Amino acid sequence: MTQVSMTVNGKPASGDVEGRTLLVSFLREQLELTGTHVGCDTSQCGACVVHVDGKAVKSCTMLALEADGAEVSTIEGQAAPDGTLNVVQQAFQDHHGLQCGFCTPGMVMSATALLKENPKPSEAEIRDYLEGNICRCTGYHNIVKAIMAASGQDVSAIAAE
Repeated sequence: MTQVSMTVNGKPASGDVEGRTLLVSFLREQLELTGTHVGCDTSQCGACVVHVDGKAVKSCTMLALEADGAEVSTIEGQAAPDGTLNVVQQAFQDHHGLQCGFCTPGMVMSATALLKENPKPSEAEIRDYLEGNICRCTGYHNIVKAIMAASGQDVSAIAAE
């Protein structure tokens, strides 16, 4: 076992891990931050996306030891301390960008990273960026609409599906 320490959602966090412990497992099992979901274990679905040192990563393919000393943000750290949703979370709610909710944490984390890189993405750019996130329920239309709304763009011309 090896000691790993990082800052998670602005708070120090540490624990003992085996060398093969994935970051997603450390977050879920040791830190009890279960909003980061495990959907595939093969880096294909995106349900496990978190931010490590400001970059979106699939935590099912990163060892906890690789995050030692890093700043990690999970879905639990996105809302304000009083529970007010951030702009992306609110847009997902306002534009019905979720159904069952399983993919939503990864989608929100990916969308947040996209908007940091590209504050006004086009519909095509959003769809391209989300290529690594799978949603089995929504058909993506309202997810794309929510991300465009979160970027401050007018979505009234986007037809409902």
